[in-house]
Amino acid sequence: MNILIDLGHPAHVHLYKNFYFEAKERGHNIFVTVKEIPSAIRLLDAYGIKYIVIGKKGKTKIGKFIKQIWFDLRTIWIVIRYRIDIGLGSSITTTHVSLVTAMKSIIFDDDDDDVQPLFVKFAHPFATELLSPDALRGNRGRVDTIFYPAYHEIAYLHPSRFNPDPGILDRAGIKKGDPYFILRFNQFLAHHDYNVDGLTLQQKEKLINVLLPHGRVFVTTESESDHVFDKYRIKIDSTEIHSFIYYAKLFLGDSQTMSSEASVLGTPSIRCNSLVGRISSLNEQEKKYGLCFGFKPEDLENMLSKIIELLANQNLREEWEVKRDNMLKDKFDLSGFMLWFVENYPASKEYRNDRTIFKQKEITE
Repeated sequence: MNILIDLGHPAHVHLYKNFYFEAKERGHNIFVTVKEIPSAIRLLDAYGIKYIVIGKKGKTKIGKFIKQIWFDLRTIWIVIRYRIDIGLGSSITTTHVSLVTAMKSIIFDDDDDDVQPLFVKFAHPFATELLSPDALRGNRGRVDTIFYPAYHEIAYLHPSRFNPDPGILDRAGIKKGDPYFILRFNQFLAHHDYNVDGLTLQQKEKLINVLLPHGRVFVTTESESDHVFDKYRIKIDSTEIHSFIYYAKLFLGDSQTMSSEASVLGTPSIRCNSLVGRISSLNEQEKKYGLCFGFKPEDLENMLSKIIELLANQNLREEWEVKRDNMLKDKFDLSGFMLWFVENYPASKEYRNDRTIFKQKEITE
């Protein structure tokens, strides 16, 4: 089978990497397209994944629209040339191309409809199949959406897929047992990030000052205005970030994806942005499993109080391991499901009505 994976975000590299390698091992021809995103390309190079760059993203709404036309045309050419059977991804491009070629598009989307109205309008109606986490039931307009028990982050951080490397501590200059904190600050430039607010520079400084007496602080940021935090910047390979999150005392910031990654890894996480309360997967992690906490920027003082409360908990790691185990009991290995779904398509779409047709052992053995 000829399969195309289209990547539009660095997190997509992690999401589909296990599918990529396992599908190749099983004899499928895999082609990867990616926007010109330096962080995504660095990850692809690090993992040894071959790719085709299809262009830069636009920065304005009009720019994004014009670029989307180019992405569609470039990908149509690739699909025709390599006779692609199935397009896998989380992008608008894949859905558009499936409309005018023989390729079927299988889209994995974990964002709520009201959070990403443009993607809902320009991608959902055209996807051959749309798949989303169970947590989004009731918040998805497309009635034939196929729901599954997992988060996107489980595709690469499930215990069967990921083992933390304790050597990261030495490489980061940290002694075993010494507490440290990871802070992630977003730039909010994606199509679904319009009118989304994160932490201000002053709030970031206040957060760091609260944490410093309790351990080392490491910062990863997209914002150019955050150069004042250069002395705290994480200096590790990008492929090691998940091991670094695993051993951290707390993860904090305004990132959705990395907050969820921390939850799946069993590291307490606190996020602060104006989307708090609107992301179903994170709401489930917070309300059902108690793995994370969300605060809006205007609620900073309550967030700082929660941080102090967590730091005072002497059994924090042990409690979060139990919470993580409880969450994982309700979820499955998403990468294995992806491979099964694609290999058995179109019969696999009956999973919508009968979940017993997917048997994990058939993929993992």
